[in-house]
Amino acid sequence: MTTAKDIMHPGAQWIPAHETLDRAAQLMRELNVGALPIADTDERLCGILTDRDIVVGCVAMGHDPSRVTAGDMARGTPRWIDSGADVGDVLHEMQEHQIRRLPVIENKRLVGMISEADLAQHLSEDRLAQWVEQVYARS
Repeated sequence: MTTAKDIMHPGAQWIPAHETLDRAAQLMRELNVGALPIADTDERLCGILTDRDIVVGCVAMGHDPSRVTAGDMARGTPRWIDSGADVGDVLHEMQEHQIRRLPVIENKRLVGMISEADLAQHLSEDRLAQWVEQVYARS
């Protein structure tokens, strides 16, 4: 059985909810990622911040990214998957909620992220095409 831990990108990093969006953008650049899980004061997942969130939800709205925090951008219930979950469960979670990045949690701690690139490396072409159709066709 292939698990979430088998296909994830290890070493994902949190952005604390109190950190500003300019710092989040710098961290994204340093890590070469387009999304960061947001952690509350107990290091629990409270949202996911994307580069698009920063541009569309802050900059394009005329807000100063040095004054808006990652926590200010956290909306809704963040989705995640247990590290031991089967890849079928990963695909279902991403398809059901139309998400393109999924944090992987083990013992209540972030251990990695699964992105489209990770799926592309680990799925057959048919299974990947099916996932893409489900996620993007409904968008």
